[in-house]
Amino acid sequence: MNKLLIAAVIGALSTTMLTVATDAAAQTTTTPAAKAVPKKPQPKRLIKRKPNPAKEAKVDPVPEGSEKWSCNEGLAFDLKGDMKRDQIVTVHWANKNYNLPREATTTGADRFHDAASGMDLVVIPTKAMLFSDKDSSRLADECKTVAMQQGAPAPTQSNAIDKTSN
Repeated sequence: MNKLLIAAVIGALSTTMLTVATDAAAQTTTTPAAKAVPKKPQPKRLIKRKPNPAKEAKVDPVPEGSEKWSCNEGLAFDLKGDMKRDQIVTVHWANKNYNLPREATTTGADRFHDAASGMDLVVIPTKAMLFSDKDSSRLADECKTVAMQQGAPAPTQSNAIDKTSN
């Protein structure tokens, strides 16, 4: 009989605890939402400036006396300077002028490279190639002047040397 009484008490307590726990859970989910204080919006620290079209659309003019080099895929650049003798040439690429100093090579190719801008122009007798050191990409390939398209070699130092005067 004692066992029966103990089982009845445990059953009653379990049922009571179940209903109390359900009511308590319901109260805790609704109470914090009612007490929640809305957060103040953070002030924006962005400074809005008026657009300056002159500054945003900065375009360097093509240097006077430059020669157009047409490349594959409809690309082109303009080059000012004499590759046979000048130590610095100006390349006009993507609406910007780049002053590229001559780099010494052992291959006979003419190389003009500016470490600050990352622009690198390599000219061999049959074509020129324009590279960017910034992302290690070839910007333009198979670039030729009008004379080169008609069969003349590139105007490089190695081609300027008179090979018959040994």
